[in-house]
Amino acid sequence: MKTEGAALITGASGGIGAAVATLVGARGRPVAVHYRSDREGAEAVAATIEAGGGRAVPVHADLSEPGAAEHLIKQVEDDLGPVLVLVNNAGRRADGLAAQLDDEQWDRVIDTNLSAAFRLTRRTLKPMLRARFGRIVNVASIVGPRANAGQANYAASKAGLIGMTRTVAVEVARRGITVNAVAPGFVETGLTADLPEDAFAGEIPARRAGTADEIAACVGFLVSDDASYVTGTTLTADGGLSA
Repeated sequence: MKTEGAALITGASGGIGAAVATLVGARGRPVAVHYRSDREGAEAVAATIEAGGGRAVPVHADLSEPGAAEHLIKQVEDDLGPVLVLVNNAGRRADGLAAQLDDEQWDRVIDTNLSAAFRLTRRTLKPMLRARFGRIVNVASIVGPRANAGQANYAASKAGLIGMTRTVAVEVARRGITVNAVAPGFVETGLTADLPEDAFAGEIPARRAGTADEIAACVGFLVSDDASYVTGTTLTADGGLSA
């Protein structure tokens, strides 16, 4: 690691977030394992990292709340030091056709998937700018640029993440901070557990769903020193679905 500092992985109690946290922790960076409701899952991820010789703490916040970002970052700074790696992975779905989506379903998804990512990015840029180093990765989705009926709110949040990624990247590139996105396709996680894989497998050229570890590998590259000249881009990992 070129620069010391902590990593904050949101939505890290399971799935992609847990895989990312474990990978980053194994590389020697202290990791804050964020969770909203699954405390046991976050504690298990932190325990795995520490068992491997790393340092990790579970941290709780409901990121849909406007003040949660500041509180969360302050907690991580007190426990582990400045956040110089941020992975905005926390996400939720509330599917339904646009004509039936109510305001609560819209707001809940946008607030968690997009607004929280912005607030955390805004707050963590402060120590990153001082350090002249930072890595931000936003976990988006191919649903952002690719239509998927019944997910207008989710698609809007993920398309917004991609747009935000590109804009913030050009604002801070000269200060040694990279901002990128990863856009997974259909991945076997708790977020997609209610979706039948058979309904998607036929459309995926790879003929299978992705795994959390495969997406974590993409994130791992983007937060590494090897990706120091990669910024403002979206790395798609979808088995060829959007080709």
